[in-house]
Amino acid sequence: MQVYSIGMKFTATHCVRSYELDAYNHVNNAVYLQYLEYGRMEFLKAVHFDYEGLTRAGYSLFITHVDIRYRVPARLFDVLSIEAEPVKLGGFSGTFHQRILNQRNEVCAEADVTWCCTNSNGKPARIPDEFRVPELSPTV
Repeated sequence: MQVYSIGMKFTATHCVRSYELDAYNHVNNAVYLQYLEYGRMEFLKAVHFDYEGLTRAGYSLFITHVDIRYRVPARLFDVLSIEAEPVKLGGFSGTFHQRILNQRNEVCAEADVTWCCTNSNGKPARIPDEFRVPELSPTV
């Protein structure tokens, strides 16, 4: 795993498992969404975003939109690099651009993932300042 710093993409790695394959012997399309989630959560851990503290304070982060493009199928035992890069941050929401690459550096999938912060009533809410780590902001 690559250490994240502002101006760089964060990268997590994952080896494709047999139960992630479909009848065509490549990774099922729905599994890519799980890979993207894994990459974002690893990013949040690496930048010391207090996700558990945010939920204890009554807030949640929800995915509101995923625009995913499938390029090259991933196959059993491929070692995937899952990139996460913040590209937009507003008061209530943000967007990550993510790519999943195989060990041949081919893009298997790429996505723009938009998320929103909500309060305990499920209404959009500004992320409290104590949880707004600088790494959530895209570089300018």
